[in-house]
Amino acid sequence: MIRVTLPYHLRNLAKVDAEVQLEVPSPVTIGAVLDSLEARYPVLRGTIRDQATLRRRPFIRFFACKEDLSNEPASAQVAEAIAAGTEPFMIVGAMAGG
Repeated sequence: MIRVTLPYHLRNLAKVDAEVQLEVPSPVTIGAVLDSLEARYPVLRGTIRDQATLRRRPFIRFFACKEDLSNEPASAQVAEAIAAGTEPFMIVGAMAGG
């Protein structure tokens, strides 16, 4: 099971707690995690990544094992700790301002 944490606004939209657990087929890639998340919670389609290009939305970031994975390709495999479920794959709402 893959553990995924969501920011507050996406938790409310999907009506879930801070963390969800997903079955993700091997190889466990960033794209596979997002595909599984959107399949289980269709209301999240288009909120995390653009549905036409599948690119991450500008104010969404991905973190895992203390590393920023936001600019990694969707085909990048996640760390073994994520695939094993010992560490969460974190989806974070970024902030900007001036």
